[in-house]
Amino acid sequence: MIEHGPLLERLLEGAFICAVSDEHSFHKLQSESLREDLNHFLRPLNRRITHSEDGSVFFLAYHDLSEPARQQLSQQFNQTIQSLLPMLEWMQLVQEALGRDGALTVGDTIKLQEFSMKVEDNQSLRQRLALLAADKVFKSTSEQLDMQIKQVFKRIRELGYLHQPHRDRQFYIVTGKIEHLIELVRFIKDEENLPLEEGHAQQGDMF
Repeated sequence: MIEHGPLLERLLEGAFICAVSDEHSFHKLQSESLREDLNHFLRPLNRRITHSEDGSVFFLAYHDLSEPARQQLSQQFNQTIQSLLPMLEWMQLVQEALGRDGALTVGDTIKLQEFSMKVEDNQSLRQRLALLAADKVFKSTSEQLDMQIKQVFKRIRELGYLHQPHRDRQFYIVTGKIEHLIELVRFIKDEENLPLEEGHAQQGDMF
């Protein structure tokens, strides 16, 4: 178990492990026997390893929904909800600017220069990007388009939805955490029937 200590620490810190963010650990976690061993260790902590519906990302969930676990989940859910609509708007912007047919998926590559050029040439996209960048999730105070875009992508990378393989090259790869976000949206829409705010209904078409 000492060998897997760093992986367990990352998972306990809330990491989402996929082929993009950590290919080596992702392949390790695909072993059912290893997951059983790790879950045995995690059981006293009321945690277990789970994965997205398509198996593209691994993360920790609670083993039993005790009252402390419910309170923690509620807090995490509220934090995610705060960034949900801005994230959906960002996904929609990327989809429209780059002419993609569907929602972003794990492994998709986004070239910042290409995205910037498309937004710069479209007044509607520029206005939407400016509003998004000023959101409390991204906290951009710049009026310059390139600075707004860099701040938005930097923040999304920090949230774990993007991986930047080379810090000196401006392209990003979508991580498996995006699948977790999409599953949350589907849960809200299909299971809880919680309406998204008016004006963001178009994002529902992405899923």
